[in-house]
Amino acid sequence: MKNKTRILYSLTLALLFMFVGNLTSFAEKDTFTVGMEAGYPPFNWTQKDDSNGAVPIKGSKEFAGGYDVEIAKRIADGLGKELVIFKTEWDGLPPAVTSGKADAIIAGMSPTEERKQTLDFSDFYYSSQLTILVKKDGPYANATSLKDFKNAKITGQLNTLHYGVIDQIPGVNKQTAMTDFSAMRVSLDSGKIDGYVTEVPEGLTAEKLNPNFKMIQFDKGQGFQTTAADNAIAIGMKKGSPDVAKVNEILAGISQDERNKIMDEAISQQPEVVNNKPWYMWVIDIAKDNWQMFLRGAGTTLFIALIGTVVGTTIGLGIGVYRTIPTPEKKGLRFLYKLINAIFSIYIEIFRGTPMIVQSMVIFYGSKQLYGIDMNPITAALFIVSINTGAYMTEIVRGGIFAVDKGQFEAASAIGMTHWQTMKNVVIPQVFRNTLPAIGNEFVINIKDTSVLNVIAVSELFFATKTVAGANFRFFETFTITCVIYFVMTFTVTRILRRLEKRLDGDGSYAPYANQMQTSKLERKDER
Repeated sequence: MKNKTRILYSLTLALLFMFVGNLTSFAEKDTFTVGMEAGYPPFNWTQKDDSNGAVPIKGSKEFAGGYDVEIAKRIADGLGKELVIFKTEWDGLPPAVTSGKADAIIAGMSPTEERKQTLDFSDFYYSSQLTILVKKDGPYANATSLKDFKNAKITGQLNTLHYGVIDQIPGVNKQTAMTDFSAMRVSLDSGKIDGYVTEVPEGLTAEKLNPNFKMIQFDKGQGFQTTAADNAIAIGMKKGSPDVAKVNEILAGISQDERNKIMDEAISQQPEVVNNKPWYMWVIDIAKDNWQMFLRGAGTTLFIALIGTVVGTTIGLGIGVYRTIPTPEKKGLRFLYKLINAIFSIYIEIFRGTPMIVQSMVIFYGSKQLYGIDMNPITAALFIVSINTGAYMTEIVRGGIFAVDKGQFEAASAIGMTHWQTMKNVVIPQVFRNTLPAIGNEFVINIKDTSVLNVIAVSELFFATKTVAGANFRFFETFTITCVIYFVMTFTVTRILRRLEKRLDGDGSYAPYANQMQTSKLERKDER
């Protein structure tokens, strides 16, 4: 059993070191890195190949296409740089630019006054009108003015103008803002909301890809009251960026007719969707067409969860064992011991007391902004999951150590074992067996919790699912596939660990010295 455990740890560490080499992969000076969701058609979307001029997405085997990508290509050419697409969640875009992970945001972003506090914006590169997307057979399908949406459940994307203008609708039932358009489309299609605020190009795309949707055409003066700046879309860049003036020169060279042509092409290049199929046929076809993307996402999820659990358990074991060391008698050593113990306590409280999604944002973007460390997303994910798991495993291991009978410590001391020998030969094997269910539980939790890592551009399973659903607008069918994949992974891991528990219980190998020491202790009592 020991040899098998050593082999497992060796393989795990070898895989970890392969990725640690990417820890400081600083961006090249001749690249122009553009951040976008790649999930807001026709402005930007994700596809499987480079057709229609799509550009590879950094750290992925997918490609980004759409109006924003075409504008980005012209900006990069004008700057004499190579275009790189950095795909992340909407809320991750401003931190990506302010931290230096990306050079610009070209993602259908309006230059609001709030955003101008942290970003500099270029001149406008597109202007559009706001509208509302509803269900074609819904109660608001024939609306022609905002007044017609009284009592309607309306929402918009978080931290956008779209959500703010909902207050202009008299008597509206304003819903909680949603993080992205994929979530809003799912809610609309399922009937959870009556509509969401969007822009005309996105509304046209939604109508094209899902016949259940309808974009409202407001009568003149009956729609949202906005300014020219509200309807405009600009490129966001870091405060004080010297490239803003050059970008404005490049945009000035793109005529309005050319911009309209690019948008028309983007709308027409959206994949055609055949909707006259039952839902189960959609599940089969989506799985067949996108199995490679699902497989890569599942592989990334399993890899991060496995490494994070193994390294986290190692961290927890190390800290747990350290905290069992008796307090040194020497004053200097006692102070050092208490200081290290205090540091461990702070680490445990912080990482157990904050959500992993917050830790991800702080570590990934903060390390670049504060210290100039440009962490690879996978490396950052491994680090985040490992230290998060370590904080939980420390307490689990501590409980496992306390569960070992005190008589075994006394017996080990009686036969001349040092503290380290006692822990290594007697306690740790039992702790490993006793905490194995908890370790398995952490592994299962990590498989599911990797879904939050999409905020730092990790293309795990959940991120891949949103990408697929954003392209085909079939959310129920796409997420059904993902639900099955998650279940298969967690069920398989659980069964494997339970078999391991039974093997350990069967041969009694987890505490090779315990029975020997208990016998020695009884013999000494008899001698007395």
